[in-house]
Amino acid sequence: MGAIRVHEFTTVDGVVDAPMWTMDYGFPDDLAASIGAITAPATGILLGRTTFEMFAPAWSTRTVEDDPGAPFFNDTQKYVVSSTLTDAESVWRNSTAIGGYDAGRIRELKQQGDLYASGSATLVRALLADGLVDELHLYVYPVAVGTGIRLFPEGTAQKLSLLGVEDLSNGVAHLTYGPATA
Repeated sequence: MGAIRVHEFTTVDGVVDAPMWTMDYGFPDDLAASIGAITAPATGILLGRTTFEMFAPAWSTRTVEDDPGAPFFNDTQKYVVSSTLTDAESVWRNSTAIGGYDAGRIRELKQQGDLYASGSATLVRALLADGLVDELHLYVYPVAVGTGIRLFPEGTAQKLSLLGVEDLSNGVAHLTYGPATA
């Protein structure tokens, strides 16, 4: 069975939406390598509709000369979890709309190989609640923005186990969590 690895850019106060605040911290080589290690084993990308609609125009025209991550995002099969989007392929090649969230369908995809998810807070919350996330990679930026979408909104209870910590050259802390152990 494959694994699901999730990558989120977050602030110290837990905001994960539209992370423009990352720009002030650059994208150093150690950050690129860290994210590359998460994406390397993936045979598929899981995206919610909103993130898909943000990623498609940003990535679909990029080449390896523009960004070393472009081949991964463009060439890897993308599975879009959406009850409203029906034709993902016409928006971005190698994309399939798989319907609304269905934990059983995600388990089937996981059986086929490793999956990577980025952003997609609503989808990631559901994956976490259903115990489908094997590794949650939080890249915590040393900034608090006060408002915005949080991965764990108020009232959310979620136990996790710390798997690793990485101190990046731009002041970002990469925290890796897995399912809680007994």
